[in-house]
Amino acid sequence: MTDSSYPVHGAGLGLRRTLMGPLVDQPADQVGFYEVAPENWIGVGGRLGKQLRAFTERHPFVTHGLSLSIGGPAPLDETFLHRLKRFLDEHRISTYTEHLSYCADDGHLYDLMPIPFTEEAVRHVAERIRRTQDILERRIAMENVSYYAAPGKQMEEIDFLNAVLEEADCQLLLDVNNIYVNSVNHRYDAEEFLCALPAERVVYFHIAGHYNEAEDLIVDTHGADVIDPVWNLLDKAYARFGVVPTLLERDFNIPPLPQLLTEVDRIVDIQNRHTGAKTAAHVRHG
Repeated sequence: MTDSSYPVHGAGLGLRRTLMGPLVDQPADQVGFYEVAPENWIGVGGRLGKQLRAFTERHPFVTHGLSLSIGGPAPLDETFLHRLKRFLDEHRISTYTEHLSYCADDGHLYDLMPIPFTEEAVRHVAERIRRTQDILERRIAMENVSYYAAPGKQMEEIDFLNAVLEEADCQLLLDVNNIYVNSVNHRYDAEEFLCALPAERVVYFHIAGHYNEAEDLIVDTHGADVIDPVWNLLDKAYARFGVVPTLLERDFNIPPLPQLLTEVDRIVDIQNRHTGAKTAAHVRHG
């Protein structure tokens, strides 16, 4: 994708309710866009609903779903999708993303479960993504997820991910931290994985912190600061894909807003460095 075709730009921040008051009192000019989980806001009215409306009227937004269970065995929740479409249209949000996983069967599992890496699963998931796009009347983006086991594996993770993107003709929310986590847990080369992804399908990046359970086991928590190896991988991702909009996820142990914004500032700094390098190269060869 080109810079002009991204739905948002710059560095983003996941908007949590605890951050709304501080962001009103101390606007964060370095935040180029915000992300919300629509399940947390659909049907919310009153004071909180008005607060969200005030934010979506003033700032660019994207959405990241939690509960669609796109890879699950249960029927696709089309009632939810119609409610979601109304929410996106009401707030004029063009971009909806979800996890390439499943989280429900007869009931909600409250976790992201790994989809078997098989050709059959590719067809199953792609069909559900296409149906979702038809209902929402927009292309969606699937996120590469962290996983801790690969039951029924017949394909490599990268081949499964690329096959789903191609067959569903959907976009990619590229989670840089998840690549790093999986590369440690499943012992593969993170940069090689990164370079095998289709640049033309990327809509934005996620970056986050995690928890080291053991030397060879990382748990994706979004509850800590981003570590240097993940920052380095983000740097390599910009070298590979260009300066892609990048959102900081922080779901737990959320620090005071000024501390949180130092990580957003770091995203901006890395983006500016790559933008400057690109500009300098253009001047040299222009």
